[in-house]
Amino acid sequence: MKLSVPSLFSAAAVAAALLAAPAGQAADGKPEHVRGTVTAADAGALTVRTREGATVKMSLPEKLRISGLAAIDLAKIAKGAYIGTAAAPGPDGTLHAQEVLVFPERMRGTGEGHRKWDLTPDSTMTNAGVEAVVDGVKGRVMTLAYKDGKQRITIPPGTPIVTIVKADRSMLKPGAHIFAVARKGADGAYVPVRISIGMNGLVPPM
Repeated sequence: MKLSVPSLFSAAAVAAALLAAPAGQAADGKPEHVRGTVTAADAGALTVRTREGATVKMSLPEKLRISGLAAIDLAKIAKGAYIGTAAAPGPDGTLHAQEVLVFPERMRGTGEGHRKWDLTPDSTMTNAGVEAVVDGVKGRVMTLAYKDGKQRITIPPGTPIVTIVKADRSMLKPGAHIFAVARKGADGAYVPVRISIGMNGLVPPM
């Protein structure tokens, strides 16, 4: 079902949606992250089955910002790249990547820093430049440098690695996997500020 008024990719907006917008609580109207699969769509609304198993309604404002996420090769994570990575402590106590997003060069500096994240209860998010990379037995080890410090993070084999690509409203259709930054209205429906769509069946990993 084709949706009207295509919304073109906006680099700055997309970056904020993906890795800078904090998770909030529906009760106080702050932005929160909605991860799920579109089950129904029309020009003004979506029905989404969330990763937690709930079914939620999502209205689509005219100025909604939309982007795509596409899988890329591990080789793209090299010294000098600017990335965002969700990570959690591994058995050895060091941070292990749960996903990595390689930013296009024009988005360098977006959301720079280290903060809590809501992918899993113990997740953090680090947006930083790759200062050093070493391939080890347990995966690729990165040293990430940002304005307030550094983090050492291991990328285990099989970690999802993605980048941002162009997308539009026509891709918001049943079966699409999405990651949205949205506010919950008084009627219980979500109003997204930004939506990222997994390309070619990709489930947004962040």
